[in-house]
Amino acid sequence: MADTTSKFMRKGELTRAAILDVALSLASRDGLEGLTIGLLADRMNMSKSGVFAHFGSREDLQIEVLKLYHHHFEQEVFYPSMKEPRGLPRLQSMFARWVKRVTVEIASGCIYISGAVEYDDRPGAIREELVGMVQVWQEALHRCVVQAIEMGHLAPDTDPQQLVYEMYGLILALHHDARFIKRPGSVNRAEAGFERLIKSYRSTHSDNATTQTAADDHDDQSAVNSNSKSAVKKTA
Repeated sequence: MADTTSKFMRKGELTRAAILDVALSLASRDGLEGLTIGLLADRMNMSKSGVFAHFGSREDLQIEVLKLYHHHFEQEVFYPSMKEPRGLPRLQSMFARWVKRVTVEIASGCIYISGAVEYDDRPGAIREELVGMVQVWQEALHRCVVQAIEMGHLAPDTDPQQLVYEMYGLILALHHDARFIKRPGSVNRAEAGFERLIKSYRSTHSDNATTQTAADDHDDQSAVNSNSKSAVKKTA
């Protein structure tokens, strides 16, 4: 009896995961508001009640889609970057991987960006979830910039919030020009913009900056592997 129950639970988990994968694809294309139980049921060859059995409401489904998107973002951008030395190398990795992800999303769409348009003036649980995820990522970038200043890679008078703001602006411009205008060379312009941006903030003494110790990097990696609610929030 126990084995039968376990198999049933595993089947349910697999079905739920499959529904979320399809829902994420639809939301990336049509936006979170374009995600409906009916459309999802059609794509999954399931009944509406079958989809509802895995999610309490359409809003619950949308929030779970956001969480899945954030998880993918962490896996593709944040975690690999945490393997780089603290300071500028880590910040450069974050931006490079961020750009790489955007280039993939040119065809499908970015839920963070489309969600900001959909929910900028719509209070509620979905907006709160979305805002929280974006803020967590910005805070991770902010901490990375602070570390780059502490390491001597960036000038001591660098304004971390301003630098993060300008980095975010480059990503938004890239998404706009590449996806909306379909302007060739947008990725190269974003990369060139970042190089120019970092050059303007770079410390004149950066060549003599102290190298991060292996022990500190090991501590960072241990923190990444810990079970926390948000690895991005805890370890950058």
